[in-house]
Amino acid sequence: MAAHETERTWVVDTRELARRPGSLKEITWTLTTPERIGTDVIAIQPDQQVRMDLRMESVVEGVLTTGTASALASGLCVRCLENVEEDLEVHFQELFAYPERAAHHQKVAGHGSARNGSKTDDETDDEERYELDGDLLDLQEVVRDAIVTALPFQPVCQEDCPGLCSECGARLADDPEHHHDVIDPRWSVLATMATHADDDDEKRI
Repeated sequence: MAAHETERTWVVDTRELARRPGSLKEITWTLTTPERIGTDVIAIQPDQQVRMDLRMESVVEGVLTTGTASALASGLCVRCLENVEEDLEVHFQELFAYPERAAHHQKVAGHGSARNGSKTDDETDDEERYELDGDLLDLQEVVRDAIVTALPFQPVCQEDCPGLCSECGARLADDPEHHHDVIDPRWSVLATMATHADDDDEKRI
């Protein structure tokens, strides 16, 4: 595999493919994320390294891009709020259309919509289509979507994490025997009366 030739960013130059259908290019590089990528509870943090393995194939419509992004995600356990880390490896595949091919499809879709008065499948899918910027291919949005989808919705430090004590907030995994003697609310009035009685006895003494 060839090394990434330019700055270590999400952007890749596809000029070597020269728009020859069937031509291939494979590259591997490591970039540093400029911002957080993930959810509120777990994410790839800013300045974290992401390894990119990419395979680009020239096709008639554009560049078919298949790749893997690997990084360390970190966040908080949703049960006990301890730090959690997860080695993440996400796979993605996307067609980046040549600008003129994308414009052609949009034009065809527009004619079809005008004829039948409704959106065509091509027009509906426009928002999900990616385009090359000249010869440059920007992977940031594609990789971001793949990462967010792959992250656990509710990360935990361990599958059987017992969480926190509802009474005092103590981490139950640190003390499996932790408990509180909770008085049945129906007996709370009697407990209060008994306390007052004890106080009166002490005063008399």
